[in-house]
Amino acid sequence: MSIPVIEFRNVSQWYGEGESRTEVLSDINLSIAEGEFLAIVGFTGSGKTTLVNLMTGLLRPSSGQVLYRGQPIKGPAPERGIIFQNYSLLPWYTVYQNVALAVDQVYPDWSKDRREGHIRTFVEMVGLSHAIDKFPSELSGGMRQRVSIARVLATDPDLLLMDEPLGALDALTRGNLQDEILRIWSANRRTAVLITNDVDEGIFMADRILPLDPGPAAGLGPEFRIDLARPRDKTDLNHDPNFKRVRTEILNYLVALGESNRPRADNSLPLPDVQPIMPGTRSFVAAWHRD
Repeated sequence: MSIPVIEFRNVSQWYGEGESRTEVLSDINLSIAEGEFLAIVGFTGSGKTTLVNLMTGLLRPSSGQVLYRGQPIKGPAPERGIIFQNYSLLPWYTVYQNVALAVDQVYPDWSKDRREGHIRTFVEMVGLSHAIDKFPSELSGGMRQRVSIARVLATDPDLLLMDEPLGALDALTRGNLQDEILRIWSANRRTAVLITNDVDEGIFMADRILPLDPGPAAGLGPEFRIDLARPRDKTDLNHDPNFKRVRTEILNYLVALGESNRPRADNSLPLPDVQPIMPGTRSFVAAWHRD
């Protein structure tokens, strides 16, 4: 049996101690296989970013173990590349220089010409060749996110982690980058994990979807297998009965989950016996003069 690329063993994560302790994740057990594309969906604030930060090594679990290829993760490493929600760009570097920063670190033995060609290929891939010498302050938010995507993809990580990387992009750019990420993933079938709150995006890109139940002390819900042939076409999927079935199942689960966790009003509290002071009465005029 092959060793999972990522494995969570009874992982819990909390912040603070004693009465101020807040448990974000509780008893997470998860195994991600070689070459798998996994999507984790959930509500805002459910702990999705905490989960992916444990995979990168930016966080250490409060209890339990997170393993990368059978070894405990002790910190960040280039073989586990992450595309963040925000841009994480150096403002004093151009588009070219921000991508080069990662490429130079991962491929120091390459010739200058090879590295330059590699950098320009990925800048072109995200549609920013015309802005290659611009600084982040000269770019729109969507363009900045495309730079961060190019920077990570150019390093060809063994495990690609994506923390809602496309949420700030317009629909056309988002769709194009979904296709590009899938094209690159399909070329070498590296393991990929996508954190998203877009169910359709998860179904289009992933082999398996796991919901993360709302916190505090969030846990993983049931898995949903995406048995759709690759490559996938968005137009064809709209007419695919398997797509419609799994989409309905996931949405129904999330809706039911949201309803069960919605705070309910407590109508049992007695209301104070307060009488309004009407304009024109002596008490209203007296109160007005006192103020």
